[in-house]
Amino acid sequence: MRKVVLMMSVSLDGFVARTNGELDWLFPNMSADVVDWSSETLSEADTHVLGKENYLEQAAHWPTATDDLAPLINRATKVVFSSTLTTADWANSRIATGDLAKEIDALKQEPGGMIFVPGGARFAQSMSRAGLIDEYRLLVHPVALGAGQPLFAEEIALELIGTRSFETGVTALTYRRA
Repeated sequence: MRKVVLMMSVSLDGFVARTNGELDWLFPNMSADVVDWSSETLSEADTHVLGKENYLEQAAHWPTATDDLAPLINRATKVVFSSTLTTADWANSRIATGDLAKEIDALKQEPGGMIFVPGGARFAQSMSRAGLIDEYRLLVHPVALGAGQPLFAEEIALELIGTRSFETGVTALTYRRA
């Protein structure tokens, strides 16, 4: 059975974006070794599951991007969970309007690689709350924001299964549900 992996950057105090959604705080720490680690994770995935907002942001960027991550993201199947989006024009995209847990379970039963959750705070919280994330790969950046959009909206017990430190002070922490 395929596993569902969420990978996101977070601040030391657990925020994935500033209150207004800005991500400017993470870019100074995205060194080549952090990008390589991210590429390794993305290369394991052939399916990405996203909420509407994250899909729209990524669809506006990745189809024309030329960096090393672009081919990995563009060739993956994108499953967009939205009750209001009517079209998904980015290559290999489709809209899922059914029950989130049932759709994820069906994806897990299909043959293929890892199912990747690239984020979106609200979507990640929904996936986590429903117990649909098998593994969390968090890039913890050496900055505290003080306020912002949190990754977690409720308590969840996790077990640390891996760590890696990078030259800019970013630390990758890999957890599974305890």
